[in-house]
Amino acid sequence: YSHTLQISEPNEFDIMLVMPVTRLQLDECDDTGAYYYVTFKRNPKEKYLLKFLDEDGKLSAFKMLQALREIIKREVKNIKNVEVTVKRKKRGSPAITLQIKNPPAEISVDIILTLKVQHSWPPSTQDGLKIEQWLGRKVRGEFRNKSLYLVAKQNKREKVLRGNTWRLSFSHIEKAMINNHGSSKTCCESDGPKCCRKGCLKLLKYLLEQLKMKYPKELDKFCSYHVKTAFFHSCVTWPNDTDWHLGDLDRCFQKYLGYFLECLQKSQLPHFFIPQYNLLSLEDKASSDFLSRQINYELNNRFPIFQE
Repeated sequence: YSHTLQISEPNEFDIMLVMPVTRLQLDECDDTGAYYYVTFKRNPKEKYLLKFLDEDGKLSAFKMLQALREIIKREVKNIKNVEVTVKRKKRGSPAITLQIKNPPAEISVDIILTLKVQHSWPPSTQDGLKIEQWLGRKVRGEFRNKSLYLVAKQNKREKVLRGNTWRLSFSHIEKAMINNHGSSKTCCESDGPKCCRKGCLKLLKYLLEQLKMKYPKELDKFCSYHVKTAFFHSCVTWPNDTDWHLGDLDRCFQKYLGYFLECLQKSQLPHFFIPQYNLLSLEDKASSDFLSRQINYELNNRFPIFQE
């Protein structure tokens, strides 16, 4: 199955709209260690942000998104040669989605409001990013010295949904790890040895996408981030480039898939950067079991879904 696979054309894109902010105070707003309230330390440089504070002086993601949405709506009207529309807001989704109709295909672009903060990584990340054996201690240190990113994201566990929570985002680090994924510096460079790590990630992403298309309601809880997180844990479990030989794609994929199935079975997939944050909560056990069954069926029947 591995050699005939044509992974579908990308038609969804994410763009982070990054706003640099100097001094902020972050307060955890629950036990996930991922969601924060943001307040300013005294007299901030960013005076223009003061109008987005809520009554408690917290920076309101909701207010900022509302304003950003209006700006984008206004600007989109000025685009002449391409048909661009701003999609209706989806509940709980912080993104502002642009629909771009331009043959041959239609694409959608999510604009994600992001704060880039000069702030050390919070305590909840202390024991995360366990990449010492895989990418090395030095790389881990370099990553942890990078800025902190916070995205406007509604926390579903919040008692009162006021929409003023922000979630830590590590997508810049995740991208760096996927691009420089080898324990040897030359892995997958033009003259270096090739591995199948990215191939495995693409396959499982594609498998989940296809299953989600088939069972949208049952698999609503799952997204590619689950697959990506399991991928990073797998890279740590099998840290050597020899564990991911290009010619071994089938075997490597099954190992990675096996790990993902274990996570589903236990309903436990720790966030790669925030280990206390479990991405598969027990209340979603039913959907984990459902996904588990579907994947096992595919596995035992040589992946009919890849042939469709």
